Amino acid sequence: MTGLVKSASMALFFMVAVATSCMAVDSFRKGQATIETPSGQQHVLSVEYAQTEEEREQGLMGRTALGPDEGMVFDFARSQQAIMWMKNTPLPLDMLFVDEKGVVTHIAARTTPYSEDLIPSGGMVRYVIELNGGRAEALGIQKGSRFVKGLQPPK
Repeated sequence: MTGLVKSASMALFFMVAVATSCMAVDSFRKGQATIETPSGQQHVLSVEYAQTEEEREQGLMGRTALGPDEGMVFDFARSQQAIMWMKNTPLPLDMLFVDEKGVVTHIAARTTPYSEDLIPSGGMVRYVIELNGGRAEALGIQKGSRFVKGLQPPK
């Protein structure tokens, strides 16, 4: 009988863990961000905002799908050297490192899924925007591109 109780307890634990993980993903605020390339092209992205330490730690971990014009905005609340990684993230991502003025200062393109290698910002940034791997290149986003709106969630 104790084996049955133990198995039931473990099953309940995993159900709660999965439910909590799903709730964390659904709890991000959503909005739109517009980026302008150096050539003047503008692209509107549907984004989720990771603003708290807990949200930034969760990020896109565990996500198996991300639409072509979807992403996540990590807001560190102040300029700093940022370091990212891909632990528990199954999708290759482009990481756009963005300064206080909304200018892309560095891009880590097509990052390696599940890697624990550290990905540094290469300078002071306030934001990191994650997109599907290869999407920045496809949209013409490069160093010097600028977010003209949407780095903060709508009120």
